[in-house]
Amino acid sequence: MTFILGLTGSIGMGKSTTSAMFRARGIPVHDADAAVHALYRGRAVAPIAAAFPGAVVGAAVDRARLSAAVVGQPEKLHALEALIHPLVREDEVAFIECCRAAGEDIAILDIPLLLETGGESRCDAVVVITAPADVQRARVLARPEMTAAKLDAILARQMPDAEKRRRAHFLVDTSRGLLAAERQVGSILQALAGRPGRRGQDKAAGHA
Repeated sequence: MTFILGLTGSIGMGKSTTSAMFRARGIPVHDADAAVHALYRGRAVAPIAAAFPGAVVGAAVDRARLSAAVVGQPEKLHALEALIHPLVREDEVAFIECCRAAGEDIAILDIPLLLETGGESRCDAVVVITAPADVQRARVLARPEMTAAKLDAILARQMPDAEKRRRAHFLVDTSRGLLAAERQVGSILQALAGRPGRRGQDKAAGHA
């Protein structure tokens, strides 16, 4: 019975790097962001073209145009989420079913807003990727075209890191370097070895 581990963390915490560490150890990962990117080149193109004229260029969604169409307009953002989220969930359910069929011991749901959207209800445990606030800000502000104002706006939409850490079953602190993060990933997998999954199995089976 596959154990479903939710993986999340705020911007600049090192979530993608940590997710790759789990993959390198043979753990299958469903990346919600990657699923959205694929949908923007596939199943989501037609409904987005209908709902947001001008957001599709050629055969794919232009993310910059789509962002411009919804920025500062909560009702349009909600409409977009209503289109995309069910498609991502379908992809996630198919992923979990494949992991179960393959007899995987652990599978990871990599979801940036896992806790903000109540996604932990689909997981058997949650690992939060974290780092001190000053490290986080330095990492993000080093990105091209990022500003302090943009970062503050992003953080305002995300659950505070302290609250995420409070809700976590496991933590990976990426401020200590890659080797330390690797050791933390190894410790998590060791702790989960042989533990059967429950909640994520039931949710996936019921397509909840």
